[in-house]
Amino acid sequence: MACDPQRLERVQRNIRASLAKDGRALDDVVLIAVSKGHPPETIREAYGCGLRDFGENYAQELRGKAEVLADLPELRWHMIGHVQGNKVKVLAPLVTAVHTVDSLRLLSRLDAARGECDRCLEVFIQVNLSRETQKSGCPPENVGEIIDGAARLANVEVVGLMLVPARAELGERRASFRELRELAEQHGLSGLSMGMSEDYEVALKEGATHVRVGQALFGPRP
Repeated sequence: MACDPQRLERVQRNIRASLAKDGRALDDVVLIAVSKGHPPETIREAYGCGLRDFGENYAQELRGKAEVLADLPELRWHMIGHVQGNKVKVLAPLVTAVHTVDSLRLLSRLDAARGECDRCLEVFIQVNLSRETQKSGCPPENVGEIIDGAARLANVEVVGLMLVPARAELGERRASFRELRELAEQHGLSGLSMGMSEDYEVALKEGATHVRVGQALFGPRP
């Protein structure tokens, strides 16, 4: 489905409303358009509508799109899916940020693969607050270890925490967003990657700096 300027305007209007209470502006938030499953032509149209940050879940899909869209100079890729170890070398040179780092081992591999680039790779530590066994992310008590490890690496920078909340009522998800914000504050981090199409407005009220929105922008995936 193509990018609809009316959808984009609706999302931006909702973002402004969610930020108004805290005196934050639209520019304070990175709107990541989740383009997983959508063809490069849709991303090109969205770029034409003013979007610059796009999120993908799979390294191979991201690489294919990056090759086709290499002529778009301001396009920024975000990896928002689980990173398989054998895809690190493919991924690291292409993306602005990885939102799903959950171990020092993965962080070290990204650092090594990023080595030849002229800019540090931004990293969010994915935290599994609900401790669901089927979900990626590190337990909250491991966050400090990963941050300390990053300080010894030259090519990656931990900028914040990331959360995929448990399936729950909106109030419970909001409590999870608040818990992630408090955890980030404990570790001196300002970045919060949290909130998707169904709950980004609530996430913003709890301090989200990066929201990952797909269906609200593009409609259902093909």
